[in-house]
Amino acid sequence: MCTYETERIALTGSAKGAEGWFRATDATIYFDHPVHFGAGHALMVDVINPALGASSRVGLELNAESARALALAILRSLDGIPAGLLES
Repeated sequence: MCTYETERIALTGSAKGAEGWFRATDATIYFDHPVHFGAGHALMVDVINPALGASSRVGLELNAESARALALAILRSLDGIPAGLLES
């Protein structure tokens, strides 16, 4: 069953897609039927720059365990950085 729960966030960063590096401006996160990953459902993370078209996209399809592990690893990494380095 799909929840259709979709989170959209603004990003500031870069991503590497089909045509090389691009400015990443947005991410969409949702739980649905994956396109490539061989499971019934997966957490999808699409990092995009809509202004640059479809080639400026990086997609992840993760099982729930992997998605949680990635989220926790990101938080642990950020928690270990001195505050002065986190300022943009």
